[in-house]
Amino acid sequence: MKRIILFVVLLTLVSCSGGRKKVKEGELSGDITLSGAFALYPLAVKWAEEFRILHPGVRIDISAGGAGKGMTDVLAGVVDLGMVSREVYPAELEKGAVAFAVAKDAVVPTINAANPNLDALLKTGLTREKAAKLWSDEKSSEFNVYTRSDACGAAETWALWFGKKQEDLGGTAVFGDPGVAQAVQRDELAIGFNNLSYAYDETTRLPNEGLLVLPLDVNDNGQVDEDERFYNTKDDIIQAIAAGKYPSPPARDLYLVAGSAPMTPVLKEFLRFVLTDGQQYNIPSGYISLSEDKLKAGLNKLQ
Repeated sequence: MKRIILFVVLLTLVSCSGGRKKVKEGELSGDITLSGAFALYPLAVKWAEEFRILHPGVRIDISAGGAGKGMTDVLAGVVDLGMVSREVYPAELEKGAVAFAVAKDAVVPTINAANPNLDALLKTGLTREKAAKLWSDEKSSEFNVYTRSDACGAAETWALWFGKKQEDLGGTAVFGDPGVAQAVQRDELAIGFNNLSYAYDETTRLPNEGLLVLPLDVNDNGQVDEDERFYNTKDDIIQAIAAGKYPSPPARDLYLVAGSAPMTPVLKEFLRFVLTDGQQYNIPSGYISLSEDKLKAGLNKLQ
């Protein structure tokens, strides 16, 4: 919860530089800037920390503000890499975007842990049809519905699960993943959606205080079957996503997007690290590693 509060208060701009050290001749040096998806932010920070251990002459600045901001920033040349938690649109590729799939996670429905109908909700779960009705423009008598106010991959991916787009989503709009989590924690009748990093505590691996993840009734039979129960811990749902038990969407790939090619040597080396040695930090950080084919496809773009 401390991390969520910090995100809300600061909308953090993180510098992973520590302090500039004198760069030895031949040592990799330079600056890299990233902005964008809250979903990818924690893992990007971890990659940056580990990369700087190998290359202390490199400074990496990372800010979270939503996938839409990341894409806008990178195409405008404001940052080197946009963190994007949705598929890259053809129009963005036409503008020069070069997308690298780097990890996988999921958007999950979150409810208040003190919901008065909690037992029944956990038994029946959430179907695609019910989600479409809840996030319509009609007011629900069962839930107070929350959505995102910022252009983001989480909302786009969540809406895509039931055949909609982010702009079609109804509900009270809140800025950022941390904002939705806090809104749900304050409201006993709330339902929202969050990326895994904001639904679960990174240390305990349990849902964040005051939150529960509402299971999906994937086979639409009116109940949550035994093989659909994998939400108790972050590790349980990560394994379910990796095994394909949680649907895609709302599971999805995460991307680092460059504005164009060719790239600077320091940027190419950072991306190469993310696609190779950096993948060892995905699962410990609460993400899923990608297939070798997807990683090789990214590496081929760096040639």
